[in-house]
Amino acid sequence: MKKILLMVMLVLFMVTNPAFSSELKQGMEATEWKFKDSEKKEFSMESWKGKVMMINYVDPDESDLNEHFTDAVKKAKDSDVIDENFFKGIGIADCAATWKPNFAIRAIAGRKAKKYDTTILFDYDAFLRDAWGLKKDTSNIIILDKNRVCQAIIRGRVPDEQVEKLVKLIVQLHKK
Repeated sequence: MKKILLMVMLVLFMVTNPAFSSELKQGMEATEWKFKDSEKKEFSMESWKGKVMMINYVDPDESDLNEHFTDAVKKAKDSDVIDENFFKGIGIADCAATWKPNFAIRAIAGRKAKKYDTTILFDYDAFLRDAWGLKKDTSNIIILDKNRVCQAIIRGRVPDEQVEKLVKLIVQLHKK
């Protein structure tokens, strides 16, 4: 009887404890990852240690879905509202979510990297989608503070009414 009770308590602990959850949620520390860019250079969250991060994890078929939000962040960076010394926005292409060949994905990513003066990485096996419980066939926006704690996560299109609020969140986080 004690063994059964102990097992039930252990299962309940694991289900309710964020450390055992496979879905990234606000307030949770994001797990580490490593991906390469188009030049085969490897990056991880550690590459931008101490910076607030905005990650656009996107199915290449939906690469324009959150462009309205990314444009708002770029405008804030260009006007020095967001200080690039304390912030890094990147894209990670969910290559496993598309029918497009890798050379086409790299071409799309190259245009986006140039437009936003950023780094685009490639997740060929949906590792991050599975690890963080991100949505397939869409764009996911993740905002992490300097300690890699998730402060916001949007699975799908960022609603227009949340764009300004999320940009302000980035500003607040990088000024702390």
